[in-house]
Amino acid sequence: MPRAEVGTPKYLANKMKSKGLQRLRWYCQVCEKQCRDENGFKCHAASESHLRQMLVVGEHAGKHISNFSSEFQSEFVALLSRRFGTKRVRANQVYQEYISDKYHVHMNSTRWVTLTEFVKHLGRTGVARVDETEKGWFIAWIDSSPKALAKAEASMKKERATVSDEQRERMLIAEQIERASKEEDKDEKEGSPVEEGLKRDEGAEKLTISFSKPAAAESSSGPAIKMKAAVNPLKANPLKRPNVFKAASIASSSSGAQKRSVPMTAAERLILEEQDRKRRRMEREN
Repeated sequence: MPRAEVGTPKYLANKMKSKGLQRLRWYCQVCEKQCRDENGFKCHAASESHLRQMLVVGEHAGKHISNFSSEFQSEFVALLSRRFGTKRVRANQVYQEYISDKYHVHMNSTRWVTLTEFVKHLGRTGVARVDETEKGWFIAWIDSSPKALAKAEASMKKERATVSDEQRERMLIAEQIERASKEEDKDEKEGSPVEEGLKRDEGAEKLTISFSKPAAAESSSGPAIKMKAAVNPLKANPLKRPNVFKAASIASSSSGAQKRSVPMTAAERLILEEQDRKRRRMEREN
């Protein structure tokens, strides 16, 4: 019985009956025909059209199988990259989505007998990363496009630069620690000088400083020791003119102290010291 022509009711009925995926062993890739049962596939294999196609394929069988294999791989990898990207996914899940299209290239026409062999081939050729677990084979597509390679190279350079900066910081810290340890060892070897306070000889006489002394005390105990404050040569200014009024005031105060025979009280002494301190402050400010 000849095949129904396209568009006829018989053709549409056959299409409706063959809707969905059926047995793979009853599919003829050469004629691209799906049979519903074993008897139908047997009748198709004995038909004249199938025998004529098999004679054409038999002349270059390796070429046809290679074409079917490359087409199957390209469509499978395209679905993997488009649907899942570079994520890790089960190989059987990708295969189930691939064969959901009724007009796909069937695996029985390729050089791979099982899905496991095909997955191993993808891993060997570097198309995808493959690993086997208890749940089955898992694959992850490797993006080898120029844009992805450039992005991966840029990220690798950035990572190397970060690592080099960290190593440089570690080296600097190690050098500082080593230098500090060497300085500590050197200080321990040399020994730090011991600070000694002021010492006074036991046989030395006590020194008493007196700013003013009554005349009666001078006659009884002898001349008093007059000490003059030492001038700091670093603070002395050679260009500074001497203060005539200051010298006159100092002279008058010393003569008044000599003329006065009555000793001063503590309150008077504090008042004189305060006046002298104020006068010195005013001179410094001027």
